[in-house]
Amino acid sequence: MYSMIRKQIQLPDELYARARKVCQCREISLAELARRGIEYMLSVYAQDPVAKQEWTLPTPRRLGWQGLSDAEIKEQAQ
Repeated sequence: MYSMIRKQIQLPDELYARARKVCQCREISLAELARRGIEYMLSVYAQDPVAKQEWTLPTPRRLGWQGLSDAEIKEQAQ
C-alpha cells in the first residue's frame, strides 16, 4: 500500500467547470482526474534521472530573407 499526500490547488472557474464535466462523464473524482493528468504529464515531460544530459543552446536556423546572402541582408539593414 502507498500513502497519499493531501494538497490544495487553485483552478480558474472555467477550467474547474470543464474538469467537473469530465469527471461526471467518466464517473471519477476530481482528485483522480488530477492524479491521472499529473501522471500523464510526468510520463511525457519527466527526464530519466540516470540519463541526465547537459543542456546546450539550440543550433540557430537561417531565418534570413529568401534569396539574399548574409552580406546583402546586412547591407539592407544598415
